[in-house]
Amino acid sequence: MRQPERKKDEPVFMIGIAARLCKMHPQTLRMYERLGLVRPARRNGRNRLYSENDLARLQQIHRLTQDLGVNLAGVEVILDLLEKMERMKAEFEAEIQRLRKMLEEKS
Repeated sequence: MRQPERKKDEPVFMIGIAARLCKMHPQTLRMYERLGLVRPARRNGRNRLYSENDLARLQQIHRLTQDLGVNLAGVEVILDLLEKMERMKAEFEAEIQRLRKMLEEKS
């Protein structure tokens, strides 16, 4: 029997599992949370739960710091810019759809 597909933003991984999957120490994940680089969900107000999106972000942080030598302040700027670009892209695509619909209605 096939299991239902999990959403990428569904928080399911406890900190130990998330750290192991990202090949990081749990304390590193806690530090990234304190710095605001990652925002895991909380269960019962205590236990951190990470989603697949969180894991992807942690891996991105790791690549930036380890492979490219970017400091954590730089990582924060880069990640913020990437998020803004994604939002702008979504807005742009929505506007294109709106304009296409207007053109179709006028035809």
